[in-house]
Amino acid sequence: MVTNTSMRLLGIAMFALFLFAPVHAPAQQSPAMGEVRFTADDQYERDSGVWIDGKYAGYVKELKGNRKVMLPPGEHEISIRQAGYKDITQKFVIMPDQIQTIAVVLEENPKEIYPGANAAELRLDIQPKRAAVFVDNGYMGHGGDFGGRFHSMLVSPGKHRLKITLDGYKTYETEIDAVASNKSQMKIVLEKSGDPAPAQ
Repeated sequence: MVTNTSMRLLGIAMFALFLFAPVHAPAQQSPAMGEVRFTADDQYERDSGVWIDGKYAGYVKELKGNRKVMLPPGEHEISIRQAGYKDITQKFVIMPDQIQTIAVVLEENPKEIYPGANAAELRLDIQPKRAAVFVDNGYMGHGGDFGGRFHSMLVSPGKHRLKITLDGYKTYETEIDAVASNKSQMKIVLEKSGDPAPAQ
């Protein structure tokens, strides 16, 4: 039988539990991210590779929508590369909840050495097509630049080191022996990996 006294004691106990219950601070929210957008006028600029803090992010024209660049607030180094042009490297301060727009304007590299009339033509079918392609450690473009019916790479005759990288995939490296005025084709499918691609 429940008496008034027992009800009063129960109420006091419940009040004490409420009074001395530990107070949990609200979980700290991560800082609001800032967005970086890119504008480019011609095809070479739109196909330029983008590195953020030393890590390949993709090429200019794809970095929007589901692939838009969101960065934590603070200073970040952004590099833009394209074969035959000077690299662009600049530091930007990203602010939370703000959009930073970067206009990609490339300047031709007068020191660039182009393959001669006897260049070998190499067609690359690369998956994923957004992977970064290097020849002798020089950035040449992304995989989609060198495959299909109307796209290929010209290299001078001789031995060259081909390297293909993309975050989340194992880096592919091989040596090619380009024969003068010869046409060849390669199919390369990158293997998935849990490790990030190394900075280039």
